[in-house]
Amino acid sequence: MVYQDPYGSLNPRMTIRSIVGEPLAVHGLDGDKAATRDKIASLIASVGLLPDMADRYPHEFSGGQRQRIGIARALAMSPELLVADEPVSSLDVSMQGQIVNLLHELNRRLGLTIVLISHDLAIGARVCAQIAVMQAGKIVESGPARQVLATPSHPYTRNLLDSIPRGLQGRTRWYAGNGGAENSGSAARRIAAAPSGARLSV
Repeated sequence: MVYQDPYGSLNPRMTIRSIVGEPLAVHGLDGDKAATRDKIASLIASVGLLPDMADRYPHEFSGGQRQRIGIARALAMSPELLVADEPVSSLDVSMQGQIVNLLHELNRRLGLTIVLISHDLAIGARVCAQIAVMQAGKIVESGPARQVLATPSHPYTRNLLDSIPRGLQGRTRWYAGNGGAENSGSAARRIAAAPSGARLSV
């Protein structure tokens, strides 16, 4: 599980080595200290951080780096399924793109299935193969990402598409494939012609 808040999800009194290695300790898999140390270093490196950062504390890292630490911890038990709950909503736009790209890369490299929970359909348009739209706790529309975004059948889905601000060029690029900030219908038509993304679901 990757949590929404990279600040609140890490124990401020634990080093990064202890945080990432905690799942191994909980499951009794840290008996070989040298192997555990190497495993933790590998996990830290796999999310784009330097292994020599392992003895630092969470307050010494940026929000994006803390979310990378949370992802490394979630990978400690080599899961087949990873749930990412709004993993970028508390980060600035530049960090959001980096974390989404990291999840995309982990998905491809590890064959990892990721359930990405997000209120931002622009993220779904960028990386997801399947999209399920929920309203009031119920799924109101689901299907292949291209289909849902190009021809939304539910009013709530259409409202979500229309809510993407025209001025946010970075996010409309995720929609339209370039810098054009068209309305949702035009942007969605471009999505249908865009290359397929990673095998993620939102």
